[in-house]
Amino acid sequence: MKRGLTRAGLGDVGTTEQYIALAAAYGFQTVDLGAQELADPKQAEEIRASLQRRRIEAGAFGLPVEWRTTDEAFREGLPLLVAAAAGAAAIGCTRCCTYILPSTDELPAPFLAKATTRLRVCAELLGAYGIRLGLEFVGPHHLRSRWQYPFLWTMDETLDWIDAIGKPNVGLLFDVYHAYTTGLGAEELSRLNAGQIVHVHINDAPDVPVEAVVDNERLYTGEGVIDAVGYLRALQHIGYDGPVAQEVLLPSPPGESAEALVKRTKAGFERVFAEAGLS
Repeated sequence: MKRGLTRAGLGDVGTTEQYIALAAAYGFQTVDLGAQELADPKQAEEIRASLQRRRIEAGAFGLPVEWRTTDEAFREGLPLLVAAAAGAAAIGCTRCCTYILPSTDELPAPFLAKATTRLRVCAELLGAYGIRLGLEFVGPHHLRSRWQYPFLWTMDETLDWIDAIGKPNVGLLFDVYHAYTTGLGAEELSRLNAGQIVHVHINDAPDVPVEAVVDNERLYTGEGVIDAVGYLRALQHIGYDGPVAQEVLLPSPPGESAEALVKRTKAGFERVFAEAGLS
């Protein structure tokens, strides 16, 4: 598995070049990137050169299409998706991800039908560039009732939806925070195969009742109560060898510098990876 970073929870990391340099300086092997920067051929080329120079890889980029609302909004995002996919392919980035909110203001059945069609289109466009689409289930209890109707928030429901989308390049974005908030134990990963997982996020949660865990009050890896070691061992057991990228959502910008936070992140990664028996 490759140790990775996202920009989330790092504060002001500066330019993309500075972000890549900082990640490489502290031994991270991948960085997640933005669709807008990949869609610009000049920026994509600069990123490619920076990654090559620093001997680091691209992890994933976010799906730049609004698939949850109107047909017009969805169609408007497709040209950006194609441009970002082209840029991603040019730098060797083979993962694109989006999240699934666990409740909705739309009637669930027609929303599911509409979203299935739209995500299938996205998967087809990404597949033409050799890119996989990862779907992230979102678990915190407060979001399950944030909107009028419950939707889906478990791994099994997401796997069923992936089957319904029916494209071979669609799989899971597995986030340990959401696994923890849905009560998904590490042992339950053993029934998956590595090909079902597109990308992984790692972070931590405070020691409060799981029903009180809030999505944007995360802790840095190894600083809370999530069994990151167990999840890492399970991922290794099924043969997953892709990025494991820290994503820490916070209620306000962090007070420490980006470099201090990357250093802190490295220390957390070293603890949990070592305890998991991973180099």
